Amino acid sequence: MVASLLLAALWGLSVFAGWGLEAFCSDGESRKACAQRLDMVSTVSGLFAVIAASATVAAWLTRRAGLLPVALVAWVVAEGVLFVGGMAAQ
Repeated sequence: MVASLLLAALWGLSVFAGWGLEAFCSDGESRKACAQRLDMVSTVSGLFAVIAASATVAAWLTRRAGLLPVALVAWVVAEGVLFVGGMAAQ
């Protein structure tokens, strides 16, 4: 459960707190265009984050430990999409 919460915090800070923009769009060459591409990547990553958050909440509320691996995999995929997409957005 703690791993899911930490991955959720990392994803949230990367998307909503501007960590992704600083990491991938800080060269200044075309920051606005890079930010637009990163927004699209964040949207795709957000689909996996919704699945991960739903599985995390369901595992917590129903006390089904079998949902936690699903949540962890979905968080890792969401982070991976954000990273690979951010590298491509550069």
